[in-house]
Amino acid sequence: MKKFKIILTVITLMLTGQITLAEEITLFNSEGDPIAYIDGGDEDLTIYMWNGIPVAYLDLDGNAYHIYGFNGKHLGWYENGIISDHEGYAVGFIEGATTIFTKFEPFKSIKQYKPYKAFQEFAPFKPFYNARFSNEPLSLFLMKGKH
Repeated sequence: MKKFKIILTVITLMLTGQITLAEEITLFNSEGDPIAYIDGGDEDLTIYMWNGIPVAYLDLDGNAYHIYGFNGKHLGWYENGIISDHEGYAVGFIEGATTIFTKFEPFKSIKQYKPYKAFQEFAPFKPFYNARFSNEPLSLFLMKGKH
């Protein structure tokens, strides 16, 4: 019974905004909609879609991260809070990395099990970053990494 009260208290505090899960970093699309998140509490820095599907992970390389899909495809880069594609266009961002207003974050679905990582393909050379957003939606960009 005591365990139930503790869980209920934690849920209540989360719902009122008094505590948050600091390990999860929300990724927004060009319209400011929450699409995915990085699980910072996970040693793989897994990227999950909002519906709980694991699609990619971050791999540190100097000051930036490569974004690899679980299928082994190199998707792009994550640097300074911006997700960029192979052409250098922004595809997504974290709150505060741009001046775009971010929208309300609804509840996330339960995380699904992570698949095994496939062999990583070679990363292309990092392009010069462009200040514009790609025409490709963040959701489609990330789903290219689904196993």
